[in-house]
This record gives sequence, C-alpha cells and structure tokens, in this order.
Amino acid sequence: MKLLVDSGATKADWIALDDNGNRLFTTQTLGLSPEVINKEEAIERLNDRFDIYNNRKDVSHLYFYGAGCGTDRMKKFMRDIFVEFFPNAEVVSVQEDTYAAAYATNPTKDKSIICILGTGSNCSYFDGEELQQKVQSLGYIAMDDCSGNRFGRELVRAYYFNKMPQDLAKQFESEYNLDPDVIKHNLYKEPNPNAYLATFAKFLIQHKDDSFIKEIIVDAMQTFVDCYITQYDNAHEVPVHFVGSIAFYLKSELAEVLSKNGLKLGNVLRRPIDGLIEYHKLN
Repeated sequence: MKLLVDSGATKADWIALDDNGNRLFTTQTLGLSPEVINKEEAIERLNDRFDIYNNRKDVSHLYFYGAGCGTDRMKKFMRDIFVEFFPNAEVVSVQEDTYAAAYATNPTKDKSIICILGTGSNCSYFDGEELQQKVQSLGYIAMDDCSGNRFGRELVRAYYFNKMPQDLAKQFESEYNLDPDVIKHNLYKEPNPNAYLATFAKFLIQHKDDSFIKEIIVDAMQTFVDCYITQYDNAHEVPVHFVGSIAFYLKSELAEVLSKNGLKLGNVLRRPIDGLIEYHKLN
C-alpha cells in the first residue's frame, strides 16, 4: 500500500493506493506541521483516523508533503515519527508541501514559479527537478504574507482598532465570537493559532467585493508579488502556479494583480492531492 499525504497547517489529505494505482481509501486528519505540533500531538492525530491506524502495518511507501518541512531538521522530525508509526514501510519520503504543489500543477515539470496561499504561504522556483527558495520562511508570526492566517490577523486588527466600516463590523460580530478573552485564549493557549486566525479568512472571501476588504486583498497580494515572486530574475518569463484555498477563491483578484505586474498566472488548484495521484502513477 502506498500513502500520499498533502498536509497544510490546518488539515492533511491522505490517499491510499494499491500497487496498480487504484484508490483504496481517502481520509483527512488535522494538519501535521512540525512548526506548530510536537510528536505526541502528531501521533494522536494519526491514531484518531481508523483507516490510517488500522492499515499502518500494510503501508510499504509513504510520500508526505508537508507545511513546515522545509529544513532538514523538520524533515527528520516528521520522518522519525512516520518510521515508528508505519513499521513496515520500505520508503518514507518527507518533502515540503511546495513539492506537492509543483508536481500537481506542473506534471510536465516545466520551469515555473510555485506558490502556496492557504493557511500559510510559500513561494519557490521549480527548475524541472528541484525547488529553489530565495526566501526562507520564518513561520506564521513573522511571514506567511497573503495567507489565510495573515488575512485573519488583518481583519481582527481592523475590527479592534475601529478601522473596519461599521456595517461590515456588525456582520463580523454576528459571525464570530470576538470576545477578547476568547481570541487571546485561542491565540496563546490553544494549539495551531495560525489555523485559528485563518478561520476569519472565510469572512474576507465572502465580502471580497467590499471596497475595504478589496484593499486588504490587493495590498497583501502586491506584497506577496514584491517580496516573494519577483525575487526570481525570470519571474516575468515563466508561469506562476498556485495552490491553496486563498488562491483558489481569490483567483480573479490574483489574476488582476499578477497582470498589473506583468506576470503570467498559471494553474490554480484548491488542493494538490488529486494531481499527486497522477504524478505518482507516472513516476
């Protein structure tokens, strides 16, 4: 049995394939980002899914693509967990989630720029074989520009600093518990504060045509272009592919910002997992 896993900070999609590439089961766990969870939490999330736990001894190959797995230390951390949990696995591969995005959006392995805009964000250049990063992510507190958690942060700040238009603020109040103690508890006492902040991004997407929200979106996208995409000298010569819910639901806004910057928008996928199936069948 082969397991393909695409994990963001919020959730992880799992697909099991037999030796002929036929789908055995699909499931989902909470995110397995080593930046925000420890070993015990990771094991608990694996144990919580019957299909994963019940078939753990039948897994021969595991291909894990995960947020937060961009350094050797983080890759080893996750690999050690999987080697222990799947005792008969002959191959345990751990790569950062940008590789999943690269393979899913660009199965022909053409030169391109690969971006992730989901709970977190990332941007790499794909030369057809390897990913190259000019910006090393420092995680959701310092970076993650144009991501769900950054948009959530902007909305909460705008609300508390009384910058949000009154009618919009009332709608915001009706959809979320904005009690300061609740917010602080989720930010400082609960796991995955980045995923908590990202829950507010749904409001931003729902009201993306509002002029106040539109300005937040465009400013964030322009920052992402300036600080991430145009770091690459050939950014204007290759397509820019995206995966993630933020990119997917704000595709038209993304296309507009990229066009203004002379950049070519490539494929935009909400989730790369289905594309990964085709990639692994071919490879």
